[in-house]
Amino acid sequence: MQPVELYPGVISDPNILGGKPVIKGTRVPVSLVLGKLAGGMSIEEVMYEYYLNLEGIRAALGYAAQRVAEEDIYVTQK
Repeated sequence: MQPVELYPGVISDPNILGGKPVIKGTRVPVSLVLGKLAGGMSIEEVMYEYYLNLEGIRAALGYAAQRVAEEDIYVTQK
């Protein structure tokens, strides 16, 4: 099975981390990048730590924004 580009710069390949979304050309999961940024690491620190470029970071953020925009959230009152 071939890799699928989920978003420009983000792919899913069943041979890499079981198909989890990763930055294209790496084995770095999108979830890792987002978690590190959310945890307080700077973009530059994430780039250095995981050998990514700015385009890879932006791809992860763009993919996450797309996924959140696609969600339907239903709030119920108690």
